[in-house]
Amino acid sequence: MKEIKEIKCFAREWAAENSEAFYRIARTIWENPELSMQEFKSSWVLREVLTEHGFQIAEGAGGMPTAFIASYGNGGPVIGINCEYDALPGLSQGADKTTKSPLMEGAPGHGCGHNLLGTAGVKAAIALRYAKEKFGLGGTIKVIGAPGEELCLGKPFLAKAGLFSGIDAFLDWHPWFSNNANYLDCPAYFSVKYHYRGRLAHGNAPWYGRSALDAAMLQAQASEFLREHINPGKPPFAANTFNYTFSHTGPEFPSVVPDKASIWYVGRFVTTEEALDALRRITNCATGAALATETEVEREIITVTNHRIPNKTLAECMDANFRELGPPEFTKEEQDAVKQIQKEMGAAETGLSTDIMPLDGGYAPVSDISEYSWNAPHVAAAVTMAPDNVGWHHWSITYFAANSMGRKSMDKAADLMAATGVDLLCDPSIVSRAKAELEERLGGKRYQCLLPPDAKPPVTLNADIMAKYRQ
Repeated sequence: MKEIKEIKCFAREWAAENSEAFYRIARTIWENPELSMQEFKSSWVLREVLTEHGFQIAEGAGGMPTAFIASYGNGGPVIGINCEYDALPGLSQGADKTTKSPLMEGAPGHGCGHNLLGTAGVKAAIALRYAKEKFGLGGTIKVIGAPGEELCLGKPFLAKAGLFSGIDAFLDWHPWFSNNANYLDCPAYFSVKYHYRGRLAHGNAPWYGRSALDAAMLQAQASEFLREHINPGKPPFAANTFNYTFSHTGPEFPSVVPDKASIWYVGRFVTTEEALDALRRITNCATGAALATETEVEREIITVTNHRIPNKTLAECMDANFRELGPPEFTKEEQDAVKQIQKEMGAAETGLSTDIMPLDGGYAPVSDISEYSWNAPHVAAAVTMAPDNVGWHHWSITYFAANSMGRKSMDKAADLMAATGVDLLCDPSIVSRAKAELEERLGGKRYQCLLPPDAKPPVTLNADIMAKYRQ
């Protein structure tokens, strides 16, 4: 026990002594926000520092140019550390402004803090690498560079390529409005487009045409009737629901019967089985709409993810480390800046949370980290970076992700994952118990990638948008 504390102390001291280098990395990613599947600079800067510290890098993992697997060590246990780095559209924000002030109107921004998320994962992995070396620890550290989290894209394709095989446990975190290491579920998810093809005709003689837009609208109407017959789940966090929007309709001229139209659905469902059944029935609506309008329809699956499998064993381990380390501490000046933003938004001026929540279960927002949880025990901490009443995916989060509040959140997360990693490397019984719990929760089920066998990652997704904003 004494040696484990000494190892954790060493990892924490190494991380503290090298913090400035990781602040620069996080800032570089923040200053170059890249949308899902276009994270070329972000991925590169993280791979560079991992290479510098002796990790072996497999680039282009899962057929995605911005994905990577970085490995150090050999033998078991194999500890996977999650690393994300994609930004969000339209959330550009000045780092020194507590009111909405985009650096470039319409440009992306790190409104979910992934510049910190990925950097903390890399920092924790490198601290563990030097702890392994100093104390002669066995085991392997793997950093999973997973692009496209905001669209739940990267991890299903990494899993499909078999790249989670052999990993014994996954460590993870996310900047948040609270501090906890809870064992959480999250809904299954799908993102699917339906593309209709019809026949052009002049509006003066529409009987010669076959309207693709009519077909898409008919599918939407049919799916609205379908809502009544879908189990509602457990609102508010895991409600079974879907949303859709129309796109690519044309020609966009009222006196022409359109020969093309697309409708894009996303769905969130408590279980994988419910998600797949809803997707089947929505697809039936598409088939019926095409038949009724004498058009053709093609389904394009963008991504489908499983629901998340919680793991109390790993959560207990990380929670114990969190309480030992304590939450991030914020200055009066930092709390005042937070309250200024809350005031600007008409929200209660509560500031940042400084408590660690009790260990508990529950639900988390949709994320493709659920794909980890079917392959090995997975735990993810939440570490305070922003208040709970300004929303997320918001310009204020971009502000926090650039400032000292974000850096403190990142530092604490790196220390927390490194300390938990030390426990897993030094005490094989934790991994064994976590795996036994996973088997019990799965109840004989095995992971299945829900993507079609011939699915290819959409590597050019967002390329046109990013071309407008790259510096």
